[in-house]
Amino acid sequence: MTSFHDLGLAETITRALAAENYAAPTPIQLQTIPVALSRRDVIGIAQTGTGKTAAFALPILHHLASDPRPAPRKSCRALVLSPTRELSGQILDSFQTYGRYLKVTGALVIGGVP
Repeated sequence: MTSFHDLGLAETITRALAAENYAAPTPIQLQTIPVALSRRDVIGIAQTGTGKTAAFALPILHHLASDPRPAPRKSCRALVLSPTRELSGQILDSFQTYGRYLKVTGALVIGGVP
């Protein structure tokens, strides 16, 4: 069985995953995380509840952990777009959970709201 540590993720991330009782990567995570860690684009399709958010969030957090420089003023180091407010909130929650031991912050920005 492959572990998140075996995928080469930063220790701070694997520690956060262990705290959430994530035992092993799901198939979508096994297929996408190594590709994303090599900084290649990924398109993944899987059913709801299979770990797609972690499949892209963990490599992003790994790269942020590997290069801890702060973002230049009035900018960001990563941008995630999603189609709904609800999903955006869930994604932010996941980033905060997986990145709990990193010195990164996140924000939810919603457009189209009067």
